[in-house]
Amino acid sequence: MKPAGKSPIEALLLALPETAGSALYGMIDVLTATGTLWHEFVRDEPGHPLIRPRVVAQSTKPFRCGNGIPVRPDIRFADAPAPKLLILPEMWLSPSDDLHDRYEDLKHWLRSCYSQGSTIYSACSGSVLLAASGLLDGKDATSHWGYQDLFRASFPAVRFDPSPALVIADPSARIVTAGGASSWHDLALHIIARHCNSGVALRVAKVYLLKWHSEGQLPFQSLVRRQPHADSVVRRTEEWLSANFCNANVVAGAVAASGIPERTLKRRFKTATGEALMAYAQNLRIEEAKRLLESQNIAADDIAALIGYENPAFFRRLFKRFTGLTPGAYRRMFQPIGGELNAAIR
Repeated sequence: MKPAGKSPIEALLLALPETAGSALYGMIDVLTATGTLWHEFVRDEPGHPLIRPRVVAQSTKPFRCGNGIPVRPDIRFADAPAPKLLILPEMWLSPSDDLHDRYEDLKHWLRSCYSQGSTIYSACSGSVLLAASGLLDGKDATSHWGYQDLFRASFPAVRFDPSPALVIADPSARIVTAGGASSWHDLALHIIARHCNSGVALRVAKVYLLKWHSEGQLPFQSLVRRQPHADSVVRRTEEWLSANFCNANVVAGAVAASGIPERTLKRRFKTATGEALMAYAQNLRIEEAKRLLESQNIAADDIAALIGYENPAFFRRLFKRFTGLTPGAYRRMFQPIGGELNAAIR
């Protein structure tokens, strides 16, 4: 831990009208308590603040961010020198909002901070703003899995991966992006461990009951996302697959239902949905397997048969590849949410 008397690390947290207040204030609470709250609880030697978070915005005038949560900024970014740490919390953005048409002055400031040595962190959709600024071009990044189509369409120069909880952009490690909404927990612990030490981060995790999402985002992703398109034959095929994905000869059945040649259907299906025909059917099958594991006590081998796989070992390998977990681990992770949550509340 840093010795008494040493100044806390300066961290600026960006707040915009789209910012999610839970992520903004959650990180402020956790970072402010770094170095002090544990000592108050266990009553050992006095603690010392290790990080000083402040809110930076377009103006110092109070405003309301996402869901009407009030924000009182400490400094406007036009007046802020490049901080040691710059944090972009989650933003309430639609899955098609690429921010290309606004915040040009802010994007310039982000690039300036980076060029002057700031280490920049983003939580969830905060990485969309980073991508729109150009700072993620040619770099690795993540965000909530719901934004993967946006990154593919609007930011093809970004090496986007929706699977991890955290991604370090490049060998310089001066940009780190975090995944889904509550991944700000992981990001806060990473920041504390990196800029204070891992022991301090562990104490913060214990005080706030924060869990490191080592499993990443794969278990939480929906594998089936309807893409907007105007191909009526493909839309009809999607509907047929939704009702018949368990069929043994699912591709042949889909081709027959479409009324067009197999090669033509496969080409049009891939163009319209971004997925191969069989891959789409597999996604539907794995989503059904997830639903059964979350809600039923059916054996994994029986689930394999129910969703159209004769070989249980193949199903298990496929499930692990798609979700990052074995069927048993997935059940242990998610079934308590639906079945045992009430028993855990006293």
